[in-house]
Amino acid sequence: MKTAMNNSKNNKEQGKCPYFAKCGGCSYINKTYEEQLDIKQQNVSKYLKDIASSQGIKIEKIIGTEQPYYYRNKVHSVFALDAGGKPVRGIYSEKSHRVVSVKGCMLEDKKADEIIEEVYRLLPSFKYKVYDEDRGTGWLRHVLVRVGHIGSKGNCSNDTKGDKGADINNTKGNDTGNLQIMLVLVTVSVPFPGKNNFIKAVRTKFPEITTIVQNINDKRTSMVLGDRNIVCYGPGFIEDEMMGLKFRISPDSFYQVNPYQTEKLYKKAIEYAFENNASPMIIDTYCGTGTIGMGMADKAEKVIGIELNASAVKDAIQNAKKNGIKNIEFVKADATAWMQEYQNKIKENAKDYVLIMDPPRSGSTDAFINAAANAGIEHIVYVSCNPETLARDLKAFIKKKYKVKKITPVDMFPWTEHVESCVLLERVSNRKADFYVKLNVKMKDYYQIKDSKGGEADG
Repeated sequence: MKTAMNNSKNNKEQGKCPYFAKCGGCSYINKTYEEQLDIKQQNVSKYLKDIASSQGIKIEKIIGTEQPYYYRNKVHSVFALDAGGKPVRGIYSEKSHRVVSVKGCMLEDKKADEIIEEVYRLLPSFKYKVYDEDRGTGWLRHVLVRVGHIGSKGNCSNDTKGDKGADINNTKGNDTGNLQIMLVLVTVSVPFPGKNNFIKAVRTKFPEITTIVQNINDKRTSMVLGDRNIVCYGPGFIEDEMMGLKFRISPDSFYQVNPYQTEKLYKKAIEYAFENNASPMIIDTYCGTGTIGMGMADKAEKVIGIELNASAVKDAIQNAKKNGIKNIEFVKADATAWMQEYQNKIKENAKDYVLIMDPPRSGSTDAFINAAANAGIEHIVYVSCNPETLARDLKAFIKKKYKVKKITPVDMFPWTEHVESCVLLERVSNRKADFYVKLNVKMKDYYQIKDSKGGEADG
């Protein structure tokens, strides 16, 4: 596999991340990329090897990336006060609520990081006070930047080499005409003093910002975003292109953060979904903005997307319209509740369905697995970001008479311990015969046959 990390010297040439000791987010920072892939392969094997062995299969080789740096298209920065009362921008230290001042993270889109730095630089001139979590005072809590690309990912804001390898020394980026960038300011209250002048100032330096949103979060919570969005500039959303389709992304919509690897993961899911059924009915649960389901729509008879987040459902509906996809519908519902409600209806034609499930890190629920199994769905594609909860759920499916057919790990998050997996399951057939042949045999004839064979008669 060709990657941008072809020798052990590469990481040494970059030097250690200056924030590593305090941040802890990049747990593999001292590993070469090849070493990281080996570790992640082993980590998936740790949880799934017994399952794979019991099912008579091997775990496929992990799918790596050609872009291990600056891949995150969603960048979040906490704005807080340090011990001396000075405003800082940064990230939470791993497994804590302590803010580490960070500028120029190796994982984050460079343009997004530059925009956040500009917001930080503008604080004094606009007299914006950052949020003091202990006292509950101040105005600005977080800054979030989301980046979309219309056209080739190779023309992104981070590099000029595209899929041939990341140019990790290029800090200026290149032609940004294909960029759509969303700037989200998370504030405690609605009043936005100097709003128009602030928008003018930040867009003068970064004209590629296509929308600015103010999100209101007045609760003492660890959640980044509140429930209310106020569009200050532009349409209030951006678009990203993937698999030849365009996807609308709102401030709080789920969308995969690594554009380089997402296509690889989704293409694997699509391959699995159509392996045994030429034109199935797709049920896409935990569907977010509908990315996987829309990628399958051209081959499927129909796609039904299930998502609880109202904003994501709204985006998904608009995405389908924009892409001219007519054989797809989206339902705002909890995946478990929906599956329980419709399991009997699905059961009527279960062999025509393929279930796609992409749950959060906590995995699915026993109730969802039971309902899916009771519905008799013959093929399931499970996309997971947590091998441990994946193993738990696969064991539950196996108990429900499903066989694991294939497992493929995908590296979505270089330099971290996280790894995704795509799994294909197939229901073990226990159907009754489609027809029966009734034979009328007299008992005396039965015993004649038995005696002529010198033993038990064949049934």
